[in-house]
Amino acid sequence: MAVATQEKPPIQWWLVLIQGIATLLIGIFLLTDPVLTSRMIVFYIGIYWLVTGVLSLVRIFTDRGNTVWKLISGIIGILAGWFLVSNITDGATLVFGIAAVIILGVQGIIMGIFGLVESFQGAGWGPGIIGAISIVIGLMLLGSPLGYALMLPWVIGIFAIVGGIFTIFFAFRLRNA
Repeated sequence: MAVATQEKPPIQWWLVLIQGIATLLIGIFLLTDPVLTSRMIVFYIGIYWLVTGVLSLVRIFTDRGNTVWKLISGIIGILAGWFLVSNITDGATLVFGIAAVIILGVQGIIMGIFGLVESFQGAGWGPGIIGAISIVIGLMLLGSPLGYALMLPWVIGIFAIVGGIFTIFFAFRLRNA
Protein backbone atom coordinates (compact mmCIF):
# COMPACT_ATOMS: atom_id res chain seq x y z
CA MET A 1 0.00 0.00 0.00
CA ALA A 2 1.49 3.29 -1.07
CA VAL A 3 1.49 6.23 1.27
CA ALA A 4 -0.06 9.32 -0.24
CA THR A 5 2.02 12.40 0.21
CA GLN A 6 0.50 15.78 0.37
CA GLU A 7 2.31 18.54 -1.41
CA LYS A 8 2.36 21.95 0.14
CA PRO A 9 0.24 24.38 -1.82
CA PRO A 10 2.38 26.91 -3.65
CA ILE A 11 2.73 30.33 -2.12
CA GLN A 12 0.69 32.78 -4.13
CA TRP A 13 3.14 35.46 -5.22
CA TRP A 14 0.46 38.13 -5.43
CA LEU A 15 -0.51 37.62 -1.77
CA VAL A 16 3.10 38.18 -0.78
CA LEU A 17 3.12 41.27 -3.01
CA ILE A 18 0.01 42.67 -1.29
CA GLN A 19 1.62 42.04 2.10
CA GLY A 20 4.77 43.87 0.98
CA ILE A 21 2.83 46.84 -0.37
CA ALA A 22 0.74 47.08 2.82
CA THR A 23 3.87 46.94 4.98
CA LEU A 24 5.56 49.59 2.84
CA LEU A 25 2.50 51.87 3.08
CA ILE A 26 2.30 51.51 6.86
CA GLY A 27 5.99 52.42 7.07
CA ILE A 28 5.46 55.48 4.89
CA PHE A 29 2.44 56.54 6.95
CA LEU A 30 4.42 56.11 10.18
CA LEU A 31 7.17 58.38 8.86
CA THR A 32 4.92 61.02 7.29
CA ASP A 33 2.22 61.23 9.99
CA PRO A 34 3.40 59.27 13.02
CA VAL A 35 0.76 60.62 15.42
CA LEU A 36 -2.31 59.75 13.33
CA THR A 37 -0.89 56.41 12.20
CA SER A 38 0.06 55.47 15.77
CA ARG A 39 -3.45 56.37 16.93
CA MET A 40 -4.97 54.14 14.25
CA ILE A 41 -2.67 51.23 15.10
CA VAL A 42 -3.43 51.57 18.82
CA PHE A 43 -7.18 51.82 18.04
CA TYR A 44 -7.09 48.58 16.04
CA ILE A 45 -5.06 46.86 18.76
CA GLY A 46 -7.77 47.99 21.21
CA ILE A 47 -10.49 46.49 19.00
CA TYR A 48 -8.47 43.27 18.77
CA TRP A 49 -8.02 43.05 22.56
CA LEU A 50 -11.71 43.81 23.12
CA VAL A 51 -12.85 41.07 20.73
CA THR A 52 -10.34 38.49 22.01
CA GLY A 53 -11.36 39.32 25.59
CA VAL A 54 -15.00 38.66 24.79
CA LEU A 55 -14.08 35.45 22.98
CA SER A 56 -12.05 34.31 26.00
CA LEU A 57 -15.14 34.72 28.17
CA VAL A 58 -17.27 32.86 25.63
CA ARG A 59 -14.73 30.01 25.59
CA ILE A 60 -15.38 29.48 29.32
CA PHE A 61 -18.78 28.04 28.34
CA THR A 62 -17.59 26.08 25.30
CA ASP A 63 -14.31 24.67 26.65
CA ARG A 64 -14.21 23.84 30.35
CA GLY A 65 -10.42 23.58 30.64
CA ASN A 66 -8.46 26.33 32.40
CA THR A 67 -11.50 28.44 33.25
CA VAL A 68 -9.71 30.80 35.64
CA TRP A 69 -7.10 31.77 33.06
CA LYS A 70 -9.80 32.38 30.43
CA LEU A 71 -11.74 34.54 32.90
CA ILE A 72 -8.68 36.61 33.85
CA SER A 73 -7.46 37.04 30.26
CA GLY A 74 -10.99 37.85 29.11
CA ILE A 75 -11.48 40.56 31.72
CA ILE A 76 -8.02 42.05 31.13
CA GLY A 77 -8.55 41.96 27.35
CA ILE A 78 -11.91 43.69 27.60
CA LEU A 79 -10.64 46.35 30.02
CA ALA A 80 -7.46 47.06 28.04
CA GLY A 81 -9.33 47.06 24.73
CA TRP A 82 -12.08 49.32 26.08
CA PHE A 83 -9.48 51.71 27.51
CA LEU A 84 -7.66 52.01 24.18
CA VAL A 85 -10.80 52.31 22.05
CA SER A 86 -12.54 54.83 24.29
CA ASN A 87 -9.44 56.96 25.00
CA ILE A 88 -7.87 57.20 21.58
CA THR A 89 -5.94 60.36 22.27
CA ASP A 90 -2.29 61.26 22.04
CA GLY A 91 -1.99 60.48 25.76
CA ALA A 92 -3.39 56.95 25.46
CA THR A 93 -1.23 56.31 22.41
CA LEU A 94 1.82 57.54 24.31
CA VAL A 95 0.94 55.38 27.34
CA PHE A 96 0.67 52.39 25.00
CA GLY A 97 4.07 53.23 23.50
CA ILE A 98 5.66 53.62 26.93
CA ALA A 99 4.19 50.28 28.02
CA ALA A 100 5.58 48.64 24.86
CA VAL A 101 9.04 50.11 25.53
CA ILE A 102 8.96 48.92 29.16
CA ILE A 103 7.93 45.42 28.08
CA LEU A 104 10.73 45.36 25.49
CA GLY A 105 13.23 46.60 28.10
CA VAL A 106 12.26 43.92 30.62
CA GLN A 107 12.26 41.28 27.89
CA GLY A 108 15.75 42.38 26.78
CA ILE A 109 17.10 42.08 30.32
CA ILE A 110 15.53 38.64 30.85
CA MET A 111 16.80 37.36 27.49
CA GLY A 112 20.23 38.82 28.26
CA ILE A 113 20.39 37.02 31.59
CA PHE A 114 19.49 33.74 29.89
CA GLY A 115 22.21 34.40 27.30
CA LEU A 116 24.81 35.02 29.99
CA VAL A 117 23.79 31.90 31.90
CA GLU A 118 23.96 29.89 28.68
CA SER A 119 27.43 31.27 28.00
CA PHE A 120 28.70 30.40 31.48
CA GLN A 121 27.32 26.88 31.06
CA GLY A 122 29.63 26.30 28.12
CA ALA A 123 27.69 27.56 25.08
CA GLY A 124 30.57 29.82 24.07
CA TRP A 125 31.12 33.55 23.79
CA GLY A 126 28.29 34.26 21.34
CA PRO A 127 25.33 33.95 23.70
CA GLY A 128 27.27 35.84 26.37
CA ILE A 129 28.02 38.79 24.09
CA ILE A 130 24.46 38.91 22.77
CA GLY A 131 23.19 38.55 26.34
CA ALA A 132 25.32 41.47 27.56
CA ILE A 133 24.14 43.63 24.64
CA SER A 134 20.51 42.69 25.37
CA ILE A 135 20.92 43.70 29.01
CA VAL A 136 22.47 47.06 28.05
CA ILE A 137 19.69 47.78 25.54
CA GLY A 138 17.04 46.70 28.08
CA LEU A 139 18.52 49.04 30.69
CA MET A 140 18.63 51.89 28.15
CA LEU A 141 14.97 51.35 27.30
CA LEU A 142 13.98 51.27 30.95
CA GLY A 143 16.13 54.33 31.66
CA SER A 144 14.12 56.55 29.31
CA PRO A 145 10.85 54.88 28.26
CA LEU A 146 9.22 58.17 27.27
CA GLY A 147 12.05 59.13 24.92
CA TYR A 148 12.11 55.74 23.27
CA ALA A 149 8.30 55.64 23.03
CA LEU A 150 8.41 58.91 21.11
CA MET A 151 10.95 57.38 18.69
CA LEU A 152 9.00 54.13 18.28
CA PRO A 153 6.84 55.17 15.28
CA TRP A 154 9.91 56.20 13.29
CA VAL A 155 11.85 53.06 14.16
CA ILE A 156 8.91 50.83 13.26
CA GLY A 157 8.31 52.92 10.13
CA ILE A 158 11.87 52.45 8.90
CA PHE A 159 11.75 48.71 9.58
CA ALA A 160 8.37 48.50 7.80
CA ILE A 161 9.67 50.31 4.72
CA VAL A 162 12.76 48.10 4.49
CA GLY A 163 10.74 44.95 5.20
CA GLY A 164 8.06 45.96 2.69
CA ILE A 165 10.63 46.53 -0.05
CA PHE A 166 12.25 43.14 0.61
CA THR A 167 8.84 41.45 0.64
CA ILE A 168 7.92 43.04 -2.70
CA PHE A 169 11.20 41.84 -4.24
CA PHE A 170 10.57 38.37 -2.78
CA ALA A 171 7.08 38.32 -4.31
CA PHE A 172 8.47 38.96 -7.78
CA ARG A 173 11.13 36.28 -7.25
CA LEU A 174 8.33 33.85 -6.35
CA ARG A 175 6.45 34.81 -9.50
CA ASN A 176 9.45 34.15 -11.68
CA ALA A 177 10.37 30.88 -9.94
